[in-house]
Amino acid sequence: MRLRLLVLFAALLAIPALAADISGTWQFSVDIDGGGHGDPTFVLKQAGTKITGTFKNPQGETPVTGTLTGNAVKLERKGERDGQAFTATYAGKVDAPDKMSGTVAFSPDGPTGKWTATRQK
Repeated sequence: MRLRLLVLFAALLAIPALAADISGTWQFSVDIDGGGHGDPTFVLKQAGTKITGTFKNPQGETPVTGTLTGNAVKLERKGERDGQAFTATYAGKVDAPDKMSGTVAFSPDGPTGKWTATRQK
């Protein structure tokens, strides 16, 4: 019985080591439904499940926050366009150590779309 508990405990300790780490520079490709495309760069830093970083595109740079739970990633950034504040939420999954994909939604009442991302070496 004691041996079983030790094996179970060791297995539980190993689980965090298997979790993805998405720290680094990511090149995104974003296609907005109904037209529109962008190639922003995200520079991300992970501490446990918490993500911080920056979003960069030709219009400038904004902070990014988010989470990573298992392989499910959620990133948010706030911005302004034509005097209107918005939040862009990128939700998706880590497909491989250097690949992610998902959907993006701009709120309030903004467009949606799909994205893929590749970690830069």
